[in-house]
Amino acid sequence: MKIKSLKQKKKWQGQTVLLRVDFNVPVVNGRIGEDYRIAAALPTIKYLRERGARLLLISHWGDPKTVDQYLSTKPLARRLQKLLATPVKFIPDLTGPKAKKAAVSLQDGEIIFLENLRSHLGEKKDDFTFAKELAALADVYVNEAFSVCHRAQASVSAITRYLPAFAGLQLEEELKNLQKILKPAKPLVVVMGGAKISTKAPLIKKLYPHSSQIIVGGGLANTFWKYQGLEIGKSLCDEESAGYLRPFFKGKKQLPKIILPIDVIVASSKGKIRHCLPQEVKKGDCIFDIGPSSIALFSSYLKRAQTIVWNGPLGKFEDAPYKHGTMAVGAIIAARSTGRAFGLVGGGETVEALKMTKMESYVDWVSTAGGAMLAYLGGEKMPGLKNIIF
Repeated sequence: MKIKSLKQKKKWQGQTVLLRVDFNVPVVNGRIGEDYRIAAALPTIKYLRERGARLLLISHWGDPKTVDQYLSTKPLARRLQKLLATPVKFIPDLTGPKAKKAAVSLQDGEIIFLENLRSHLGEKKDDFTFAKELAALADVYVNEAFSVCHRAQASVSAITRYLPAFAGLQLEEELKNLQKILKPAKPLVVVMGGAKISTKAPLIKKLYPHSSQIIVGGGLANTFWKYQGLEIGKSLCDEESAGYLRPFFKGKKQLPKIILPIDVIVASSKGKIRHCLPQEVKKGDCIFDIGPSSIALFSSYLKRAQTIVWNGPLGKFEDAPYKHGTMAVGAIIAARSTGRAFGLVGGGETVEALKMTKMESYVDWVSTAGGAMLAYLGGEKMPGLKNIIF
């Protein structure tokens, strides 16, 4: 794989760069919450500014049902200005006279932030006309939004037809680190949690031949148990996607590398919390966490691993009584990473859980992407990477 890195371009001075970022950060009480994705783009922004590039930033924020319900990216421009400690001008348009005038007036090192991409119908339709209008504002395109590269949308896919395209520094590092999972030092241990088996099955299938173990927890484990006819009570389950599990069974027997929890923490309909075996779950119960024996079992595999990838929490970690399994496994992955093994963690909730351990700095690579990471590792098409990787 060859990456068309922005480092390969020798001259940026006086070039207007259309920089696609993903600042789709959470909103808490009307304010920007965690700004990790904004901070992740800073090295690319600084690299380009230091070399005299003129920057036009574009991003989506939220996923409105109609173009009238979009969030304005003006607060994102303000947060970026604060983080950079340099002026960032906001233009409430994407195309048209105002955007064109602003682009023409840009000076070396200056930054303009345009309006939310999803305020335009053409964005999610991968519309060529919209992409061409965006391209007319700039000389060069840089993609620093790996987390949307699995989507065929105008600002990541169609745009590369009209401008020379390069990978941003963060995107380049994402790809290099993900390649370490596709060509792993062995043993490779995969930890999969969360709810949707439909989104995780392609990755499990892709990595299964190269893995020593694939540890499954959270709602995914519930779906496995339901598929096998076990009682899971009122637990979270992706029953509609149970068909995705068939490749992981020979008859009724689960494939040997798939490792499920051997004990669980459940809450009854009356709120009573207890520890039990998966076979002891009752109709009124909800499974909310893995138990201590499962933590010990999973740890025994992780401590032997040379490569680890983790996506998805192993329980309802946001509630204090049920955070212990996810926290313990996250801490073990962090402790094993950076030297003894290569550790990669990705996905919004997974990164949130990792941060709760206070050990995220020990993990070799914390991905800004969730769905895109799963898609890339699962061998799915990545429209946003065409004309950027070869």
